[in-house]
Amino acid sequence: MFSHIFIGTSHFEQALRFYSPIMEVLGNALRFCDRARPWAGWQSHPEVRPLFLLGAPHDGHAHQAGNGQMVAFAASDRATVEAVYRLALAHGGSSEGAPGLRPEYHADYYAAYLRDPDGNKLCVVCHAPPVP
Repeated sequence: MFSHIFIGTSHFEQALRFYSPIMEVLGNALRFCDRARPWAGWQSHPEVRPLFLLGAPHDGHAHQAGNGQMVAFAASDRATVEAVYRLALAHGGSSEGAPGLRPEYHADYYAAYLRDPDGNKLCVVCHAPPVP
C-alpha cells in the first residue's frame, strides 16, 4: 500500500537519536543517512518497502506537526510495544497513551501512543494475541 512515509523534523540530530533505537527494536535497518541534506531512511524487512524517512522539510521552512496525523509502527509482540514506548520516553518523546489493550479497535489491539521531540504523533501496535 505504501512506498514510503516521511516525517519532518526541525532538529535532525535529535530526531535521529530518537528514531534510531526505535527502528532497531522494530527490526528496520538504516538504509541511508545524509546529514548534509539532512535526511535518513530505514527499510522494512524482509521487503525493502515501505521506507520510513526522516528529514527537514523540502521547502526549507520549519517543520510543523499535523493535527490528526499519526504514523503507526507494527510490532511483532506486546513486549516490543513496551520496549519502544520506554525507548521513546528515554529519548525525548512524550506519552499520549501508555501500552495497553484498546479493545474498541479489536480484541488483540495492544498499542502505545507517543509524540516524538518534534511533536509528531506515533503509535506502536501489535495486532496479535499474547504469546502464552
